[in-house]
Amino acid sequence: MFVPLHDGNSLKHIKLQYVTWTLIAINVIVWIVTALSSTDVGLVRAADLGYGFIPSVINDLRDLPPQYAVIPEDLTYVTYAFLHADIFHLISNMLFLWVFGDNVEDALGHVKFILFYLACAAAGAFAHGLALPDSDAPLIGASGAVAGVVAAYLMLHPRVRVWILVLGRIPLPLPAFIPLVLWIGMQFYMVFADPDGQVSWATHVGGILAGALLVVVLKRRGVPLFDRTIESPKAVVHREGPPPLPPALPQTGKNSAGDSVHWGR
Repeated sequence: MFVPLHDGNSLKHIKLQYVTWTLIAINVIVWIVTALSSTDVGLVRAADLGYGFIPSVINDLRDLPPQYAVIPEDLTYVTYAFLHADIFHLISNMLFLWVFGDNVEDALGHVKFILFYLACAAAGAFAHGLALPDSDAPLIGASGAVAGVVAAYLMLHPRVRVWILVLGRIPLPLPAFIPLVLWIGMQFYMVFADPDGQVSWATHVGGILAGALLVVVLKRRGVPLFDRTIESPKAVVHREGPPPLPPALPQTGKNSAGDSVHWGR
């Protein structure tokens, strides 16, 4: 639908968004490790089954083979969010987290942002389990957590102008609420339009609902919701009024004696 590129929204309460950077780094490292193991289908399958979220297992409809039961089942509500199917899956999620995560971290604080991110991931898995309770396929990807970040950003900074790439080729600076409301609406629509597709739209919706609720509860005191301040990427310039006119050039002439004189300024 669209790709976020940059928002230029400055940090107000923290100096560095190191939690956002750490989450991105962990996701990238986990993907590299699993990608290096891609020649061994057994290892990849073990990672997906062992750390992915499987509704039928969580709902006690199936038993996970002992060789794959490497962590307690309840931990997969979170661990699934650090696995990705391929490089494109990883990049799309991390790009959204890179653009929008820093300002949500700024509004919540480092520790609360960690709790927020993991809670949105868990809410996404929970919604997926409700939508497909008997599914044996492992759910993987950070989409649920990232959807929560997007919802929180929309509630915090709806008027900030964001550079987005439309249709993969048209860069546009738009107020955040335009692409983000459309994106969120698309997730809700696809829950009903494509319930059995490869993408778990229910996970996105679960993360969105959790993010919208938790940002109200966890934000710092004094941080407003639906901030009316407009901040634009540096490439976008707002003019407060018409540009000043250049000073008038002096006009000259000659008097009756032939000497030059100045008229006006």
